[in-house]
Amino acid sequence: MAMPGMYVSPEQLMQDRADYARKGISRGRSLAAVEYQNGIALVAENASSTLRKVSEIYDRIAFGGVGRYNEFDQLRIAGVRYAELKGYQYSREDVDARSLANQYAQMLGQIFTHEMKPMEVEIVVAEIDLQSQPELYRIQYDGTVVDERHWCCIGGDAEAVLERLGNGWTDDLDRDGAVRLAVGALAGDDRSLEAEELEVAVLSANNGRRCFKRLDDDDTGTLLAG
Repeated sequence: MAMPGMYVSPEQLMQDRADYARKGISRGRSLAAVEYQNGIALVAENASSTLRKVSEIYDRIAFGGVGRYNEFDQLRIAGVRYAELKGYQYSREDVDARSLANQYAQMLGQIFTHEMKPMEVEIVVAEIDLQSQPELYRIQYDGTVVDERHWCCIGGDAEAVLERLGNGWTDDLDRDGAVRLAVGALAGDDRSLEAEELEVAVLSANNGRRCFKRLDDDDTGTLLAG
């Protein structure tokens, strides 16, 4: 990035910030989200048992982040506060992934444009709704929002993972099939991933009002072995 006091054109400044953010994000391990019948599976490479990449935001909404942990965890906390306040002021049904994704986009865009260092993060916001199709939003370091369909991947070698997800996805996937597809796409052809190396959670319409459920290592291991 350019040093303070040196003249740099706005175009070059934005390019430098984008390159800086992308390099930081690419060093992180990937996270994949896959739609299945009545749900969304979120799977991340994460060997830590305490630092979470995937979390619940609200009743039907989940959050996933890659890149610099302390930065995307700040965004997670901000999202929880936003959702809780909106749900309290209006109703729980008024809290939705679209408005939350827009809030994140504004935050990240403001930081990218006005701060010296951009956030080295990429996040995904997922929502399951009994009345409509699941929603997946990918929000980039500069505030760009992408409305994804059926699957998405952030961080690491995202392009290769996305290709494998596209080749394997079908509209009749169940929960276990979606998790296996995500794990296989993250691993690729040259390696395998064990349950202890993964963080797995699902948003399921069958889980009651709070749709989010985290799978522990035993559940994940049994699923992958099936």
